[in-house]
Amino acid sequence: MARITASVYTSHVPAIGAALDLGKTHEPYWQKVFGGYEYSKQWLQANRPDVIFLVYNDHATAFSLDLIPTFAIGTAAQYQPADEGWGPRPVPVVKGHPELASHIAQSVIQDDFDLTIVNRMDVDHGLTVPLSLMCGQPPRDRFEWPCPVIPFAVNVVQYPVPSGRRCFNLGRAIRKAIESYDEPLNVQIWGTGGMSHQLQGPRAGLINAEWDKRFLDRLIAEPEQLAQVPHIEYVREAGSEGIELVMWLIARGAMSDRPPTVKHRFYHVPASNTAVGHLILENA
Repeated sequence: MARITASVYTSHVPAIGAALDLGKTHEPYWQKVFGGYEYSKQWLQANRPDVIFLVYNDHATAFSLDLIPTFAIGTAAQYQPADEGWGPRPVPVVKGHPELASHIAQSVIQDDFDLTIVNRMDVDHGLTVPLSLMCGQPPRDRFEWPCPVIPFAVNVVQYPVPSGRRCFNLGRAIRKAIESYDEPLNVQIWGTGGMSHQLQGPRAGLINAEWDKRFLDRLIAEPEQLAQVPHIEYVREAGSEGIELVMWLIARGAMSDRPPTVKHRFYHVPASNTAVGHLILENA
């Protein structure tokens, strides 16, 4: 049967993608950010999965304010990098895994989680920046990402957004679905977004490093309790866009109930106007 072997958590700051694409990774400002992912790239090469289930949020690319699904799973064979206003990122097409994605949709919906099935969509920086950070930057015309990716988009843009509790329990349902798939696949689940940041209003530029680090502690050691944190705390402590962190709870809920092995932990302030957080957890 398929199994989830590890989870990866990372911010997906759009300016990180721009720094990669424009060759700025060795500039003093960006060196500290990308240095935190050197181990991660080596770890992924040594622990290459068959499929990545990648939880992210769309930034008004695949979905506009006219139509916003709470949870949407990509079931297509491939996904083009999106044009977010300045052309698509120069990265490879993302290849999907329609068979596993459809199986997960069937299982999770039968477990009473409503998913939107998406058979065609472009994917923006929320998905491609984590791939670039973990895999390096393969030239679009010559190489591919190391494995198929199942995109899983979560609405954290337009309120009401799903609770941390619902996201954590959804992760458990995704674990059940993957473990019931009749093929010996090594699957990793990635949770992306965050950490603390606010892009508008009087608190624009807010970063709360103390709260972020405590979130990482609790994500590792007490995820069920962390899942009870209400939306208002995310907004108050981590800024209006800090709510993206509920997506990390989906990935954490998909992990084994046993304590995980922490392979890597990284935190840096700032990258653009955002705190960057990163974890790699392996199942015991």
